[in-house]
Amino acid sequence: MTRSDSLLPTLLNLKLMHPLNDWQTLENRRRFFARGRNVLGYAALSSLLGEAFTGRAQAGSGQVTTHFPARAKRVIYLHMVGGPSQMDLFDYKPGMQKWYDKDLPDSIRQGQRLTTMTSGQARFPIAPSKFRFEQRGQCGMWMNADLLPHLGKVADDICWMRSLNTQAINHEPAICAMQTGNQVTGRPCLGSWASYGLGSVNENLPGFVVLIATPSNREQEQAISPRLWSSGYLPGEHAGVSFRSKGDPILFINNPPGVDDRVRRRMLDGVQALNEINYREVGDPETHTRIQQYEMAFRMQASVPELTDLGSEPEHTFKLYGEEARKPGSFANSVLMARRLAERGVRFTQIYHNNWDHHSNVAGRMPSQCRDIDQPCAALIQDLKQRGMFEDTLIIWGGEFGRTIYSQGGLTKENYGRDHHPRCFTMWMAGGGAKGGAIYGETDDFSYNIVKDPLHISDFHATVLHLLGYQHERFTYKYQGLDQRLTGVEPAKVVKALVA
Repeated sequence: MTRSDSLLPTLLNLKLMHPLNDWQTLENRRRFFARGRNVLGYAALSSLLGEAFTGRAQAGSGQVTTHFPARAKRVIYLHMVGGPSQMDLFDYKPGMQKWYDKDLPDSIRQGQRLTTMTSGQARFPIAPSKFRFEQRGQCGMWMNADLLPHLGKVADDICWMRSLNTQAINHEPAICAMQTGNQVTGRPCLGSWASYGLGSVNENLPGFVVLIATPSNREQEQAISPRLWSSGYLPGEHAGVSFRSKGDPILFINNPPGVDDRVRRRMLDGVQALNEINYREVGDPETHTRIQQYEMAFRMQASVPELTDLGSEPEHTFKLYGEEARKPGSFANSVLMARRLAERGVRFTQIYHNNWDHHSNVAGRMPSQCRDIDQPCAALIQDLKQRGMFEDTLIIWGGEFGRTIYSQGGLTKENYGRDHHPRCFTMWMAGGGAKGGAIYGETDDFSYNIVKDPLHISDFHATVLHLLGYQHERFTYKYQGLDQRLTGVEPAKVVKALVA
């Protein structure tokens, strides 16, 4: 007798009382065949050709069908929420020193719309960066030498992109566009597309995990919500699973008091039997997702505690990542956790690090932000290289837009603020087929407009999918009668200069 045998009489009775039985008795032969005349043909064609057109993991097989050999097998995406200031970190503009407190010329602004936070300003005074820059690596990348000493040591492993641009000028649409390819919420994010395409390697962990790191300075944080790791119209199993830094990593993952594994297993068997009846009757894919997620949650009871226990990490790991890596919820701890997730087969790990919305006090807040991210980012590159995982793990770093060269509010030589700027900003990639040491794109002397090799976020998404083995125009999902894709309907291209 199986564990669910004792439940069968009850389940059969429930099945007989199911309201769909009324519908089934009214369904006649003519209507049935009229509705289903194309089903077999479509099913056969889908079986033969579907994956060749869409490209995605073969469900349950652990095998992946891509359009061409992938350079990256997994992604670690480090999103700096708020929009880092490119001219204070990576876009060196020494000529701005002589422009201190002079107004931004109209010929540079070119009528660009502004946010409500600076549109009412009488002046737009230029605020040169107060930080010292140096060229690092054989590539000669100009970087903030005061705040990014560790990252400078791995400059030649990094693909630098200084000409990202977007249409969105405010956080909500901008971060949505960066994550999902569209300013309107409700679409699948990049992590969900990667999970949908690559599938899962470890059946005891999700394919897509989200970690929210707590910044050491919490002066001006932006809202972060699950809409950013939603699966949208993709099956629900591809949504990101958010791990908490305090208490149980996932809510309700442990058994309640008085319930042991045997009782929980029997309860899940009963719920699964009910769900399977519902799935056979209705065919709702969300029911299938629910079955899978219940089983995943049960398996994660054993896998997650082992994952989050850093006791097995040697001392040299914490020397590499920094002592902050011992602190749950810190950025360093989250990055170390991302490496452990990657080792265990998780396809996509998203880390959000807040407080990059520097409308004021750039000089006071930027040092603490960089202390949070500098050593762990460099450590992740070095750690993956020594483990033989760097070549097939793609690391992405960046925000949703950049900052203005002019100051928001008051301006002194000691301090200044910067407003949102979508026209140009800097991101970087490393590993996973990204071209180390490449410096792509140039901006004008004011870091305000792009003068060479613009890189729209749709081109960036197309390039990331290329590194994952997918042709972005063919990597689609049928929804509302359309072949939906991450890069949308606007023209997008793979930027080969970013690919090793």
